[in-house]
Amino acid sequence: MDITSQIKAPILQEMELFEKKFQNSMSSKVALLNRITYYIVNRKGKQMRPMFVFLTAKMISGGEVIERTYRGALVIELIHTATLVHDDVVDDSNRRRGFFSINALWKNKIAVLVGDFLLSKGLLLSIDNGDFDLLKIISVAVREMSEGELLQIEKARRLDITEAIYYEIIRQKTATLIAACCALGACSVTPEDAETVEKMRKFGELIGMAFQIKDDLFDYTEEAIGKPTGIDIKEQKMTLPLIHVLNNCTEKEKSWLINSIKNHNKDKKRVKEVIAFVKNKGGLLYAEQKMIQFQQDALSLIASFPNSTYKESLILMVNYVIERKK
Repeated sequence: MDITSQIKAPILQEMELFEKKFQNSMSSKVALLNRITYYIVNRKGKQMRPMFVFLTAKMISGGEVIERTYRGALVIELIHTATLVHDDVVDDSNRRRGFFSINALWKNKIAVLVGDFLLSKGLLLSIDNGDFDLLKIISVAVREMSEGELLQIEKARRLDITEAIYYEIIRQKTATLIAACCALGACSVTPEDAETVEKMRKFGELIGMAFQIKDDLFDYTEEAIGKPTGIDIKEQKMTLPLIHVLNNCTEKEKSWLINSIKNHNKDKKRVKEVIAFVKNKGGLLYAEQKMIQFQQDALSLIASFPNSTYKESLILMVNYVIERKK
C-alpha cells in the first residue's frame, strides 16, 4: 500500500462522499462552466487539504464527522482550486499536474472568471449554512495568500530577503492554507473550543512551512527528476538554502551570487555553479535542519491527543511532507 492510501485509510468513506459532494458543489446552469468544472474534477491531485480537514476532525471528536465537516472540506477545496486556476493565469502556465491548464485550453479571460465562480461558490456554501466561523478562517487564509504572493514579488525585485521575511512569505503563501484546513477540521466539530482550534491551526502552519522548505530543496537535489532543476534560480526566487548562504558568505561571493541570479539566471553553466556553491556552503544542510525542526514542532502539538488511527495518519502525513520524492 502506498503512503497516500495508508494516510487515507481511516477516512476512505468520507473522501468518497466528499468527491461526490465536491462535484455537485460546482454545478451551474451554464454548460461551458460545467464542461470546465468536469475537466477540473477529473484531473484532481492527491486532495491533501480535505484529508487534513477530515483527519483533524476525527482525531478530535473520536471518529465522528458531521455535515459541517464536509462543508469545511468543500469550501477549502473550492477556494484552493480557484487559487490554482488564477495562479496559472498569473504565471502564464500552460500545464497543471501534467495536463493542460484551464487558461491553456479556454484562455485567460475564461480562466479568471472560472476562478471567481469557484471562489463565490465556496463563500456562498458557508453563508447559506450560517458557517460564519468557518468562513472567517478561510477568508483570513485567502487574504494572507494574496499578501504573501505580493510580498514575494516585491522582495524578489531587490533580492534583499532576510530569513525572517522568507518565513513570513512562505507562512502566508503556503502554510496558511494547510493551517486553515486543520483549523476548519477542528472548528467543524468543536466550535466552542478556541484553544484546540488554534492548536490545530498552528499544527497545519508548521507542516506548511516544512512542506515549502522541502519544495525549495528540490531545486538543488537530484531525487525528483535525476538532476537539480535550478528553476527557482532561473525565476529569481529567493529560497532558504540561497538566503542562508547569501547571509553567510564574503562580500565578494555575495556580489557574484546576486549578479548570477540577476543577470545570468538563464545561463545553464552559471546556474549549475550557483547550485554547487550553495551546496558547498552548507545551504542545503541548514534548510534541512530547519525543515525537520518545523516537523518536530508540529508533531509535538498533537502528542497529547489520544492515540487513534486518525492521529497515526496525521503523523504519517507530517512525515510524508518531508520524505516525499517530488
